[in-house]
Amino acid sequence: QGVYDGLPPADYILITDIHGDHMAPAVVDKLKKVGTVILAPKAVADKMPGCTVISNGETRTIGDFKVEAIPMYNLKPAANGTILHDKGRGNGYVLTYGGKRFYFSGDTEGTPEMRALRHIDVAFVCMNLPYTMPPDAAAEAVRAFHPAIVYPYHYNGSDLSVFEKGLAGSGIEVRICEWYPK
Repeated sequence: QGVYDGLPPADYILITDIHGDHMAPAVVDKLKKVGTVILAPKAVADKMPGCTVISNGETRTIGDFKVEAIPMYNLKPAANGTILHDKGRGNGYVLTYGGKRFYFSGDTEGTPEMRALRHIDVAFVCMNLPYTMPPDAAAEAVRAFHPAIVYPYHYNGSDLSVFEKGLAGSGIEVRICEWYPK
């Protein structure tokens, strides 16, 4: 969930999915102010009033940001046979600001829509099983759309050295952050 104490109120909040690590009403309440624009897929808006719906494939402009909703979903079921992220339910996002394009994958595998992205300056790409994809599959997907810089996230328990090795020699700069404080 993270620590949000002391941060200024948000002008914009983008929510990717209905799962608690993506849609956290208490955190949104802590971060929003009067006039905060909250963009989210319909499944989120159905559970959390006050959101502006943005569906896969749609683009909106909020302030100086262009926001594109990119499909995020699982290509195959988890080991128990369930699909944890149905196609069409959640969004990844491409934000364009100041001529730069930033991709936030949400919980997804290396979908055709992700692989088709172009001109991404900075990508934040998830990886961890059973929810998204393993590090080697994440590296393969990132190679396909070739951002300048990639930050792996949502990786708790994943071996990031596999991801780094998978992108070695690609010209893609891998930046590792400690998302899971000890």
